[in-house]
Amino acid sequence: MLKARVLTALALGPLLLAAIWLLPTPVLAALLGGVAALAAWEWTTLIGVREQTHRAALVGGFVATLVPGWFLLEAGQGVVGILYTVAGLWVGALVWVILHGRRERPAPSPLWSAVAGWLVLWPCWLALVYLHGSTPWGPFWHTFLLVLVWGADTGAYFAGRAWGQRRLAPRISPGKSWEGAIGGGVAALLGGGALVLALQPQAPGPVALGLLTVAVVVASVVGDLFESMLKRQRGVKDSGGILPGHGGILDRIDSLTAAAPVLAAGLAWWQSGI
Repeated sequence: MLKARVLTALALGPLLLAAIWLLPTPVLAALLGGVAALAAWEWTTLIGVREQTHRAALVGGFVATLVPGWFLLEAGQGVVGILYTVAGLWVGALVWVILHGRRERPAPSPLWSAVAGWLVLWPCWLALVYLHGSTPWGPFWHTFLLVLVWGADTGAYFAGRAWGQRRLAPRISPGKSWEGAIGGGVAALLGGGALVLALQPQAPGPVALGLLTVAVVVASVVGDLFESMLKRQRGVKDSGGILPGHGGILDRIDSLTAAAPVLAAGLAWWQSGI
């Protein structure tokens, strides 16, 4: 399992970084839209939609909503407000995850789950495109985000295996521990700090950037737990099998869905004061 995870990461990681640094924002936005569509297809499975035509219709409707999102980005109107709102919604998701972790709850209706999927995937796509094309050093912030998410995930895996004792959310994801979460947070902070020191980007001050980094790492954990909660309600382990050792697209981007809007909202706040 670990070998497959490592090989998949080594194969896809450089390609992803090359796309971030070499492709213009419109092309990257289209590629990210394709990834989001695959994630939306997996989401339809998680919410219990079995009929292929219904799944295709839901995914097609989702992709269609990316078009006005692009025009909002091009016009520069309303995007920042959306990012602030979504960041607030993830705070609400944190409360939901905490409450769910204390007692079992029935799975939500397919309609509500479909709306929740749109609220997870569409703002993530919007935030990623915003980071790349609407912030100073856009490719850097994309890379910074990935370093935080990958660092938190990898650090949590190894720290949890080595020292994990206290369960973080036993009803949602029994394999995750507080020790793993703390280890992942430390790894993410070290990786993000090293990247900032190495490339010296235009960035918020050290204190503001440190607080934003912590918020992004916490959000990544919430995104991971949110998808784990949905999978547990549906009785499945992975959202798909397209990525060897990693499961599906959703399994790989679950942390990113929360972390990206939080980072984008924080940078938007910083830019407003420049």
